[in-house]
Amino acid sequence: MAPIKAALLGFGTVGQGVYEALKTHREQLKSVLGEEVIIEAILVKDGAKKRDVDEHILVTTDFDEVLNIPDLQIVFEAIVGEEPGFTYLSKAIEKGCRVITANKVMFARHGKTLLEKAEAAGVSVGYEATTAGGTPIIRSISQLLQVNDILSVEAILNGTSNYILTNMREKGSAFEDVLKTAQDLGYAEADPVNDVEGFDAFYKLMILSELSFGSSPNWDEVERKGITEVSSEQIEVFTRWGYKVKHLARIRSDSGLFTASVKPVLVDSEHPLYGVEDVQNAIMVETSLAGKVTVQGAGAGKLPTASAMVEDLTYVLQSHSGAAVRKKQSVLKVDSSSSESGSSSLVGEYVVIGSSVGFNGSDDIQLLKQDVRGDLVYLLIRCHEETAKSLKANSELVVYEVAGKLKPAEVKVEDRDLVLQRVINL
Repeated sequence: MAPIKAALLGFGTVGQGVYEALKTHREQLKSVLGEEVIIEAILVKDGAKKRDVDEHILVTTDFDEVLNIPDLQIVFEAIVGEEPGFTYLSKAIEKGCRVITANKVMFARHGKTLLEKAEAAGVSVGYEATTAGGTPIIRSISQLLQVNDILSVEAILNGTSNYILTNMREKGSAFEDVLKTAQDLGYAEADPVNDVEGFDAFYKLMILSELSFGSSPNWDEVERKGITEVSSEQIEVFTRWGYKVKHLARIRSDSGLFTASVKPVLVDSEHPLYGVEDVQNAIMVETSLAGKVTVQGAGAGKLPTASAMVEDLTYVLQSHSGAAVRKKQSVLKVDSSSSESGSSSLVGEYVVIGSSVGFNGSDDIQLLKQDVRGDLVYLLIRCHEETAKSLKANSELVVYEVAGKLKPAEVKVEDRDLVLQRVINL
């Protein structure tokens, strides 16, 4: 049998991992696929730089040279940014190649277009590596979708942020110190903005939305907040109260409208993602038949990401791509828990932090816990969503949602003046 000819676009950390995985697992792949996979070409930025690759491989800076390889079947794409990755994969699909990508930014913006192009060309697209490295999130959701409707997705999608929050809690260290350690260990880039400000998790959530619901929210309507404002003092108080801070990406579709957010929230020991630590990623999918399904694993790194791309070989060689084409919907709310949505009578739990905490005349607040650290007052309260929204609008307050506590229930009404008097007397 003729070998399966493949090309690799990009030879950075992930690209090198794909090359190594294909070499070290050559016989195993052959036994699964029935044919040997051969890398015929590698597209690089710097053609003069020496590469430790097999002599027969074409190393080039010219994509057209790659595309003109006779009988090319597979294109692995591990380039950073929207372009030229989108253009390259579009051309590869038009030529009849099956493509596999790890490019989350590009796929978040252009994934639906690529899937539509692949559908028209009769080929398929593998994109497992775009969302959680070696954690099989895409395959898990795809499998569930065969008989289930997806109701909601709640996930930890950025290993860097999760590592930082874990070590701030366990070591009592400041954000800046843990970030420096993460950079030294290679968990964070020299410019960590995408990770710590929530962009990385946001792009991944949009990819999961398209897969789960056939559509995604308008990007500018989704609340996105990073972890840079989480302090070691806050974490100390939350830990004493039995909570952990997790940077959660959440989305729910209800009657064609979305509830979506990417932000730090509090979780207790009953939450399925409570025990996900360090650089691990995890996702909880709520389904119509199977209930809640949780998948956890390595979120990033050279070999986990490469593993996801190589595993996609079986999928793209044996299946046919399809994409549900639906118009983008508006976001119904951007800050609601994924537990419930769309009801005006929902009650949730929140931690409010401020030097002078006032509730703007609201009379539906139940005070659950309280603490004082210097000039700051920490209050754990239960209140209606609308009250929480008004608190969040106050720039002098910091408000954290407690995940999984939003439910349609009557809140115990406690006199506002009594609550404020408690604060004054702390």
